[in-house]
Amino acid sequence: MTTTGEDHVAAGGGPWWWGRRRSAALDVSLAAVSALECGLEGIPFARDAGIPAAAGVLFGLLAGSVLVVRRRWPIAVVLVVIAITPAQMGFLMGLVGLYTLAASELPRRIIGSLAGMSLVGTLIVTFVRVRQDMARGELTLGDWFVPFASITTSLGLTAPPVLLGLYVGARRRLMESLRERADSLERELQLLAERAEERAEWARNEERTRIAREMHDVVAHRVSLMVVHAAALQAVARKDPEKAVKNAVLVGDMGRQALTELREMLGVLRSGGDGGGRGAGEAVPLVAVGVAAAAAASRAVDEARGAGGEGPRLAEIGELVEQSAAAGVVVDLSVEGEGRSYAGEVESTAYRVVQEALTNVHKHAPGAKTYVRLAHRVSEIAMQVENDPPPEAGASARLPSGGNGLVGMKERVSALGGVFVSGPTDAGGFRVSAVIPAS
Repeated sequence: MTTTGEDHVAAGGGPWWWGRRRSAALDVSLAAVSALECGLEGIPFARDAGIPAAAGVLFGLLAGSVLVVRRRWPIAVVLVVIAITPAQMGFLMGLVGLYTLAASELPRRIIGSLAGMSLVGTLIVTFVRVRQDMARGELTLGDWFVPFASITTSLGLTAPPVLLGLYVGARRRLMESLRERADSLERELQLLAERAEERAEWARNEERTRIAREMHDVVAHRVSLMVVHAAALQAVARKDPEKAVKNAVLVGDMGRQALTELREMLGVLRSGGDGGGRGAGEAVPLVAVGVAAAAAASRAVDEARGAGGEGPRLAEIGELVEQSAAAGVVVDLSVEGEGRSYAGEVESTAYRVVQEALTNVHKHAPGAKTYVRLAHRVSEIAMQVENDPPPEAGASARLPSGGNGLVGMKERVSALGGVFVSGPTDAGGFRVSAVIPAS
């Protein structure tokens, strides 16, 4: 973490109002030197004032020691300096006091007022002293020297410490501001890192769901039809050998298609779908796996069906219905409106909805009559798959159900901004409806 001004204070642990022991030692040393200076200057002050020398020295010691509180009460120090200016003592205290005042956090108008008072006081005292010296004959210069010496001395004793204090104070505040910004930036970076980690975890979960949905969509339908045809093959093997051979051929074709798709997906999961360039033990980002798995799944379907484009298309709904009819399900397909081309993901999602709905019919209502309706509208495409109640004596293929088919359909449709509804009908069947925006 970046060290702030507060951290510096806590690290020093100085006494009373000092943040650090070094600051306390410096102020005590300056106060001692100032007290000694003012004490020595108190002797001529006592002689000029007609008071005992001891009183002048004591007064100087007390006045000079005020410098010890310059950090806590800089205004008081400068006021004492202004008060003892006529006594011509406190040279060091004046310089340090004005510097401390200018470097403090006090408003500029207060700093300017006290500095101006000190300047005027020094100017007046210097003017009087130089004039007295010239009157006694100690100085034989012209009258111009009095104002020149007064102005020069007052500016020399006031301007340098004030300007230096203003510079040091501004620099100190700038450094504190930069430390605070650095701390704030580090906290923001830490927060961003935590959020990035959360987003990465969310992305990993989303890609796991996407991979599972893709594998379910492209494989479950074919495997379900294989199981249905196998059950029919078992039922007619002795009664109708010709139909049994036909069902066996269908089972073989669907099995080869399912194996092709599984091989494509497993290859993607092993290599990340980059066709090489990764070591055997090198990790593959899950996001890349999900995207490549979806692409491989669509590519496998295209190759098996001999169709171009990206993923299954609405034009293949008829072939999908024929496969279900060949498995013994009576399917009625009706299309409303004039067919047109849509975005690849729209057609793929519509196809998957119909495919999964027919798969559920094979699983849960074998032998039930099914109605597939497809409607091309101006700004959307609607589809509905509804089945009657299954016959009482219908042969069940005992297909397992993972419970993810309807969830996957709803996720696909919702991702495109569509509406998905599913549920039982009053007649005892089941209905799946979806509406997807055309763009």
